[in-house]
Amino acid sequence: MATIGFIGLGIMGAHMARNLIKGGHKLVVNGKYPVPDDIRAQTQVVEDSTAVAKASEIVITMVPDTPDVANVLFADDGVAKGLTAGKLVIDMSSIAPLETQEFAISMRRYRAARSARAKRRLRSWSAARRSRSTSRNRCSN
Repeated sequence: MATIGFIGLGIMGAHMARNLIKGGHKLVVNGKYPVPDDIRAQTQVVEDSTAVAKASEIVITMVPDTPDVANVLFADDGVAKGLTAGKLVIDMSSIAPLETQEFAISMRRYRAARSARAKRRLRSWSAARRSRSTSRNRCSN
């Protein structure tokens, strides 16, 4: 069964999380927000939304409003920072579909920018390493 991150354990989310647990899924939840005792006892509780995303194959969000979704996804400790290729984010919040589409676009842009930064850092690191290696070779001759 899948490892599912679940963010938003309010009136609706808690019942959905319980059903996923009953279905045999392993759940990862954000301990920064209230977690009902029965769910806490059956899940992995982590420190923030980034950690939820890192530990899960699928992340489900179910929070009250558009600003809440934006915060869960894009805050400094948000889901976006913990995502890697192949992970799925499902927003089940009651927000406008257009906002959800904008969040999906923003998520893709965030991943692309993060990937580009990582590639630049790798190129910079590789160039510095080659430079150090070349200077060491010159000194030893």
